[in-house]
Amino acid sequence: MGAEFKELDTKKTILITGAAGFVGFHLAKGLLLQGVNVTGFDNLNSYYDVRLKEARLAILKDYHNFTFIKGDLADKQAVEQVFKKYQPQIVVNLAAQAGVRYSIENPYAYIESNMIGFFHILEGCRNNAVEHLVYASSSSVYGANQKVPFQIQDKTDTPVSLYAATKKSNELMAYTYSHLYGIPVTGLRFFTVYGPFGRPDMAYYSFTKDILDGNPVKVFNQGDMYRDFTYIDDVILCILRILCNPPNSDSKDTKYKLYNIGNHRPEQLMHFIKTLEKCLGKEAEKVYLPMQAGDVYQTYADVSDLIEDYNFSPNIPIEIGLKRFVEWYKEYIQYNE
Repeated sequence: MGAEFKELDTKKTILITGAAGFVGFHLAKGLLLQGVNVTGFDNLNSYYDVRLKEARLAILKDYHNFTFIKGDLADKQAVEQVFKKYQPQIVVNLAAQAGVRYSIENPYAYIESNMIGFFHILEGCRNNAVEHLVYASSSSVYGANQKVPFQIQDKTDTPVSLYAATKKSNELMAYTYSHLYGIPVTGLRFFTVYGPFGRPDMAYYSFTKDILDGNPVKVFNQGDMYRDFTYIDDVILCILRILCNPPNSDSKDTKYKLYNIGNHRPEQLMHFIKTLEKCLGKEAEKVYLPMQAGDVYQTYADVSDLIEDYNFSPNIPIEIGLKRFVEWYKEYIQYNE
């Protein structure tokens, strides 16, 4: 594909599942600003503070071209009705039960949302005139892989959490539906996405809250861990380029593609904490703990395919990204806590 790719078609109707979630909210807002008709679908579950989801939705509902449906992906009839009524040409499946550690505590939520729910999305795409399905996978699929950077071609047969296993299953299911029914499908392996309106269960968010509140932060594996932190604005720019560019559109082969969406620059956890402390102007009290079950030592994205196909890759450093997040967080808690 190279640098030759189609610009976003504002006449398309786009369905975003998980529209009240972190990535879903930012993507919906970006599309709405360009005049695209967006149908949002979300169950507004209580995995984290619903007030944050409602705050995101309140912003989206100010746009005349946004329609919101509260529903659960595990509800087959609800999903079928959305496809039938709104007839989206493009579907972006971002709804999922997130969190590596929570998958150990509550595995059933992951099977319902990530497996059954995703199956209903695939069926919706099969039975309707969907031009492109884009769905969220995760860097977690690389599991116990030791070789870095992580490449799309690497084996992903050693997931170390149920969350990772469900995401790997999504990739297999999506490939099968693309192969059998000719659905153009693109999977996105996200690497530690962060930024304003982010998820409170993520380390950067909980660290910020704890440091400002004077509480100690939990530093796992004695701080000897690396993460490829990817700022939300970069993620949205990637998705916007991909939406109107289905894979292998002129090919009779399986129309399926996977991309790593990462900053391709792993940061040591301690450097990350020091950067956050600088942004906050306050030092953290630290409690050092061993590696948690389900965690991995390092994530590091190879994004050469993304660069080759779209001439773009995430590049915002944590020094800038964390500063923007802290500015948003301080403003947000001023009105909500």
